[in-house]
Amino acid sequence: MVPDISRGARTYGLLAYLYGPGKRDEHIDPHQVASFDGFAPDPGRDPDATLTDLTRVLDLRVNQLGDRGPKQHVWHCSVRTDPGDRYLTDAEWGEVARRVVHATGIAEEGDPDGCRWVAVRHADDHIHILATIVRGDLRQPRNAYDQKRSQAECRRIEKEWGLRELKAGDGTAAPNPTSAERFKAERTGHDRTPREILRETVRQAVAGAADEAEFFTRLTEAGLRVDKRFAPSGDTLGYTVALPGDRNRDGQPIWFPGSKLAPDLSLPKIRKRLAAGPVDQDREPDGEPRSAHLETPSFSLLQPSQARRRAALVAERATTALGQDDDEEAAAQLVGAGELLDALAQTSPAATRSELREAARAFERATRSHIRAERADNRVVRAAARGIIRAGDALGRGEDGGATAMVLSTLVLLAIAAARWHSARGHAQQAAASAEAAHHLRVAYRAAAGTPIRAMREQGRRLPQPVRQRHADTINAVLPNHQLGGEPGWDALAATLDQAERAGHDPAALLKEAVEWRELDTADSVTDVLVWRIRRLGKLSATADAPRRRSTSTAKDTKTSTASLTGARTTPAPTDTSPGHVASADPRSRRPRR
Repeated sequence: MVPDISRGARTYGLLAYLYGPGKRDEHIDPHQVASFDGFAPDPGRDPDATLTDLTRVLDLRVNQLGDRGPKQHVWHCSVRTDPGDRYLTDAEWGEVARRVVHATGIAEEGDPDGCRWVAVRHADDHIHILATIVRGDLRQPRNAYDQKRSQAECRRIEKEWGLRELKAGDGTAAPNPTSAERFKAERTGHDRTPREILRETVRQAVAGAADEAEFFTRLTEAGLRVDKRFAPSGDTLGYTVALPGDRNRDGQPIWFPGSKLAPDLSLPKIRKRLAAGPVDQDREPDGEPRSAHLETPSFSLLQPSQARRRAALVAERATTALGQDDDEEAAAQLVGAGELLDALAQTSPAATRSELREAARAFERATRSHIRAERADNRVVRAAARGIIRAGDALGRGEDGGATAMVLSTLVLLAIAAARWHSARGHAQQAAASAEAAHHLRVAYRAAAGTPIRAMREQGRRLPQPVRQRHADTINAVLPNHQLGGEPGWDALAATLDQAERAGHDPAALLKEAVEWRELDTADSVTDVLVWRIRRLGKLSATADAPRRRSTSTAKDTKTSTASLTGARTTPAPTDTSPGHVASADPRSRRPRR
């Protein structure tokens, strides 16, 4: 049950809408379900009552004040049930209205001087409460925090009446679009309102921005109309944005201040985020000197795959921070993770773009709570977001696709950790948003990882049997309590260990480091997580490389394979015993014929 409160200045105008046919003839049988005294004129059911009569009754006390009356004297609250909730009768909706006006201080039960109000129903799933905010003693009601108080009352009603119980808010959510904005979007054929589009665009402009000038440049490049507010000294005090073509009835652009899009998008809040400055470009995210193998002096020159590999490391460390006791540091990492998701959503390949955008939209709610993060440092994760944006769009193939899967695998675990962190602190809405983001990230990961993981599995299946057995023994020694033989990704893990061994690493040591990096209980696929961790830690390519050569003796080895992990019998993959034959994980990776 969702209450939505707004203020206005025209009692008659709102009543005309509530009792009228609606914007698209959607209003059916408009009538009152409750009123301040139970006897207010009802133009919907009484043929002798008019909108003018009802307006005169509601505005009586406002008119008594004359010029001293409040300009915005109309208090409007719509209350809507969830689409899955049962049908509520008029009597039940009347009870809802009385409880809401009591809880918000508009007209407390037993107070003869409470404000005048009516509740109108013109659809099955919601009512509108209209009140004029002048009491019988000609004072205004004490209705501070009315939105929060109405939310709390609706949560009690849901529990008592067996309706769907929504998550309790904490006042840090972004403003919802108004009914008028939603109707306008539907009329113009858009699935989102201008407010929602602007919020996402501004958020993406902040992601990884180095300074305020770059932020405003990105807004302009995104096609938004930008209007800055200046002080007499010439300093910028604030900004508003508008969508091209979005105009009011007078033909003027409809402007939105950043603070009306989301609490953290006001210019002062954005400046705080940018104030820490960029991370040291000549050092690794962990503070070590930049490695030569990256062949690049700064984040701005990274290739998309390199930027994603860096982001995977940063996301791993942000995930670890969520398991520590420093709440300010964790809150800062969540803000940075939001920027990281926004950066990936802007530059992702077509196969993952839609899900990543949904993940970023959901996770946006998880980045805000009452835990302040001003003194914590998230420059590293913000720099990773900047590196992704500066590297440009990813094509999603080859090393590019593998690196995308690598970072998405890590972000799934980060979103799960964020859901746990918020749940432990009673942040219900943020926890639900994190869980929703994790769902979209899983879908995106499966799309990104399909091709590279299949190639690795094929390569793992084609390994010589003694090599497979050696890697099986290594896995069993490092992970004695995990039954990985039944996981479809076992072959990819074996191929990865083999590639690490050929690159000069100790497979057992590298696997142990990957296992100890962070717990694996939240992983959907332990083998997939380990594959990407090992490839990142060992600085291996994100795709399958050339496999080992087979010898004629390989085909005569015993017919045991990964069955040693599960006790099952399997048949080894067909082997070409011709001398010098190289088994390829992917036929497309073979060299062209001469």
